[in-house]
Amino acid sequence: MPMNSINTNSQALIALQSLNNTNAEISVTQKRVSTGYRVSDAKDDGGAFAVAQAVRSDVAGVIAVGEQLGGVKGVLETTFAALSVVSDTMKQIRGVLTRLADGSISTDQRTQYETQYRLLSDQVGKFVDDATYNGRSLLSTDTANGGGDITAIRNEGGGTFTISAINGANLKISTTPPLTASAAQTWIANAGTFDSVDKQISTALNTFGASMAFVDNQISYNAKKVDAMEGGLGALVDADLAKESSTLEALKVRQQLGVQTLGLANQGPQVLLGLFR
Repeated sequence: MPMNSINTNSQALIALQSLNNTNAEISVTQKRVSTGYRVSDAKDDGGAFAVAQAVRSDVAGVIAVGEQLGGVKGVLETTFAALSVVSDTMKQIRGVLTRLADGSISTDQRTQYETQYRLLSDQVGKFVDDATYNGRSLLSTDTANGGGDITAIRNEGGGTFTISAINGANLKISTTPPLTASAAQTWIANAGTFDSVDKQISTALNTFGASMAFVDNQISYNAKKVDAMEGGLGALVDADLAKESSTLEALKVRQQLGVQTLGLANQGPQVLLGLFR
């Protein structure tokens, strides 16, 4: 190609190509700076973007699971609170029964203790019946009214766990007090009615307490899992803004030099006019 041609300015073409390349790099860098992502869409890096979208989907799933587990935790905490109050009330009933088992108390005293017993035993029944959260109860097996086992999701892959409900009727004690001292003595014996109910309440506390610990641990694990997944996602697609900022400034300088070089190249044909003077 002739070096001195007014039809083809090779130097200008080279300078223009270089400037276009610089402008393209500036566009890419500005996109990274403005979005904060090295890979913000499939055009940047199709493979990395596909992986990122899959991770984002998993993160959304884990977050949703955490929200659902929050509801399960609410049911368990309500159940545990009710059972704790029931257990404390049963201790008070135990004291009343002990007094009723004493054959030396007067008729008036027995009447007062019997009244106290009726009030406390009625409270136990109410605490059991009121142990509901968002319409669900684990102290009832009546599925038509919100009772029954609860099967909950625990991870983004659809894994589940089940919390078994118990029949709250078995945790209630008769509201009719023992009418004699000997009857009261039988109630508080190791094999007595009261002792049997009290043991079932303690067992329920232990069972639901373990379920609460499991749900708390699962919620904590899922939260840590989200953090880890988001950390990996950031390493995959996030831009290094310090590096990109430095690159952008360097490209701006190169762009200015490219414009100047193109200007000088475009002056080349003007030099040829001097040959005809």
